[in-house]
Amino acid sequence: MNMMKRCLGMISILATVFAPVVPALAQHGTHPIAQAPAPAKVNETGAALRDLWVGHVFWVRNVVVSTFAGNQPAASAAEQEVVANAKQIAAAIEPYYGKDASEKLFGLLAGHYGAVKQYLEATVAGNKAKQAAAFESLSGNATEIARFLSGANPNLPFDTLNGLLLAHGGHHVQQIQQVQSKQYAQEAQTWEAMKRHMYVIADALAGAIAKQFPRQFS
Repeated sequence: MNMMKRCLGMISILATVFAPVVPALAQHGTHPIAQAPAPAKVNETGAALRDLWVGHVFWVRNVVVSTFAGNQPAASAAEQEVVANAKQIAAAIEPYYGKDASEKLFGLLAGHYGAVKQYLEATVAGNKAKQAAAFESLSGNATEIARFLSGANPNLPFDTLNGLLLAHGGHHVQQIQQVQSKQYAQEAQTWEAMKRHMYVIADALAGAIAKQFPRQFS
């Protein structure tokens, strides 16, 4: 079994463990992700982050489906929304971490989408070498994002974030493969898992930010 298949197997396990419920995600080994000190405002922030992160997978899915359908105008329009959404996600952390951090996160999110697009294009072309390279870029980018966020917030342990983001990248890869193979029922299940996974990430981020900046959530 090659390295990419082993990684995908690991990511599938992570996704199964992490996706169903947020409370299960709050604990990872001996490193808890802190929960919110002020539930009402944290829930509001979490809901806003959920919308943004679900928007990410929604528009990337549109790029994937439109690309395989040969509808380039639709794919281009969806890609513009992917970029706009990434800017919004990055802007959401600016009130807490500043403009430089926001711009850094946008660059990392752009790298994430770039790797997904590379994998998509390699899949369309049937180029397994480029698929493997794109997968490596996607995994490396996940680690970069995890390192950046955990470095900014001590309530976001690196290992937990890295696992979450690897699982997210695995969902993109699985979705692309299923759309290419016309496995529509399976892709529908992957799509549901992707949305639940975005809820987990958004809620974890909201809780950790609230713990780090309690005065802004009091």
